[in-house]
Amino acid sequence: MLKALDGLVAQRYWAWAGCAALCVLFTVLASSSLLWLLPAAGFGVLTYIGYIDYTVGPQAIRRNYPVIAHFRFFFEMVRPEIRQYFIEADSDELPFSRAQRSIVYQRAKGMVDKRPFGTQLNLYEPHYEWINHSMAPSSISSQDFRVLVGGPDCKQPYSASIFNISAMSFGALSSNAILALNEGARRGNFYHDTGEGSISCHHRKYGGDLTWEIGSGYFGCRNAEGGFDADKFAENAASDQVKMIEIKLSQGAKPGHGGVLPGAKVTAEIAEARGVPIGSDCVSPARHSAFSTPLELMHFIASLRALSGGKPVGFKLAIGHPWEWFAVVKAMLETGITPDFIVVDGGEGGTGAAPLEFTDHVGAPMREALMLVHNTLVGVNLRSKIKIGVSAKIVTAFDVARASAMGADWCNSARGFMFALGCLQAQTCHTGHCPTGVATQDPKRMRALVVPDKAERVFSFHQSTLIALKELLAAAGLTHPSQLGPEHIIRRISSTEVRSLATLHTWIKPGELLSALSELPAFKVFWEVSRADTFAAPPNVLSTRGSKLT
Repeated sequence: MLKALDGLVAQRYWAWAGCAALCVLFTVLASSSLLWLLPAAGFGVLTYIGYIDYTVGPQAIRRNYPVIAHFRFFFEMVRPEIRQYFIEADSDELPFSRAQRSIVYQRAKGMVDKRPFGTQLNLYEPHYEWINHSMAPSSISSQDFRVLVGGPDCKQPYSASIFNISAMSFGALSSNAILALNEGARRGNFYHDTGEGSISCHHRKYGGDLTWEIGSGYFGCRNAEGGFDADKFAENAASDQVKMIEIKLSQGAKPGHGGVLPGAKVTAEIAEARGVPIGSDCVSPARHSAFSTPLELMHFIASLRALSGGKPVGFKLAIGHPWEWFAVVKAMLETGITPDFIVVDGGEGGTGAAPLEFTDHVGAPMREALMLVHNTLVGVNLRSKIKIGVSAKIVTAFDVARASAMGADWCNSARGFMFALGCLQAQTCHTGHCPTGVATQDPKRMRALVVPDKAERVFSFHQSTLIALKELLAAAGLTHPSQLGPEHIIRRISSTEVRSLATLHTWIKPGELLSALSELPAFKVFWEVSRADTFAAPPNVLSTRGSKLT
């Protein structure tokens, strides 16, 4: 409904203006008959409500849509009954269900997040999952679970929270959204990933911890030709705010695609942050120019670590061709250079805009990707040197617990923190018409996002989620997410069969890939033929494909 209003006369303020006009009209008519005073008073009240909405309304949607926003709240209030009896259940909406969004809103606002009357899920449908509890629950004093990131070559290891803000660039998000996210991160002592749009003045204002993401456009560390500039990198990386450096190889929502921010959207602030001319197209190529082979990637990692003064350096990727991932691991073994961390981004990840085919059908889902990365590092005895983060549709404490059980050291969330900012899942991120001022560069829209208020909600969502995780761990008899293993998570296979993730999947033993070939299909077919000096498909993989075609 709100999207349609933007094309009308007076746009999103038409209802407020209409109420004011009708109030004046009926007031004039009251001079001929006092009967007109009643509707004049009614529209006068609505006009006053619109003024309150626009100036001091507590919700961004009210500030951007005075008066008319109250219709949304009314339908939101009655919708549970309408949906329950006539339309759909809480779990039907996509990409995030109403139940998922509601838990974020409640925790962000500090509201009661408990539910009455039992679960609404069908516990006997395939794919239902749960965490086993203990008959001897533990006692945990703090929810501030942390992981130390930094391998043997890292001089400035970073103690990261196990729940952080995933990569979202200034330019995709508004300045007020960036400010609120960073202030929330500062208050909660967790990190804020800059996204590939680099470090803006809005990231710097409150001083929250940053993970600086460097994409193929090398924004913030690029030369005039768009290549990598070591001096500019060293200058930005020296900031005390920058705790880790993350090379973006690919993202889950559109891996291998690249992107363009049109020149019309490149404002002075965006241009300053990214190191590009104002008004010029801002291009992120599909691949990097600073390296072209797995071996070169390892040397690039070592170079960034040295230039940053020994800060943790890693990379983010969505898993595609398994032989390419195996080639990267073989490059680690051949050079002796290892990243301090790897962030695995699942195919269910989101972005401001991506082709439908990429969103739906490119990139391995997070769970399979995480298992492959974790198993490979265990199989070559590198797992203890490299930490693994994951991102992709993580919003609840159970999401964090499940990922930890499958091998993740920490989790990142993008859309979860967007919901904490007030995102309504209107799915207009690519239009610039975000109704809550989160994903827009329109000054009139972003003014509705009040930074102190939303920063408090970002902080509260983070804290409340970790408190819920603490309660889950205590119920399972554990004291830290690192103690979770695949044996703790159970998945229903059919109405009569359940299995733990430990028995449902095959897990490689330490050093297995160094001494023998694993029987896991991906390793059996692609491990031996992958090469550290190239990302290209091995010749015998191509010949196998050719023989199948003939």
